[in-house]
Amino acid sequence: MSTPDDLRIRHAEPADVAPVLAFWREAAEGTSISDDTAGVGCLLDRDPEALLLAERDGTLVGTVIAGFDGWRCSAYRLAVHPAYRRQGIATALLTAMEDRFAALGGRRVDAMVLEENTRAHGAWGAAGYVREERWRRWVKPV
Repeated sequence: MSTPDDLRIRHAEPADVAPVLAFWREAAEGTSISDDTAGVGCLLDRDPEALLLAERDGTLVGTVIAGFDGWRCSAYRLAVHPAYRRQGIATALLTAMEDRFAALGGRRVDAMVLEENTRAHGAWGAAGYVREERWRRWVKPV
């Protein structure tokens, strides 16, 4: 997958796990219980095409997890390195994610966005996503 202006979107590989975890520590908001080698490795084992990476000149500049379980399309970990924001990278990642979901037969994307990450709210809204007020997430570690 490629986009104009030398941005390359590709699927993550096992060798990308450590660089992605380091990238998230710098570029992503908050942390997840799965932000470790085992968690990302499990994702890639389960769905090798779910983690999309954006690179510019060989440098990791953005990520998004595009998970599809056959029922729901779920978006996680949309992150762009601070030095590369406002350059269309998030838009390119979201387009690649939506193309993946459409090819898999997905019908709607649910995006997990931290409540306090207001910068992300603007990015998702600009991409045409709307906040769903009727639902709240319930969680329990296993």
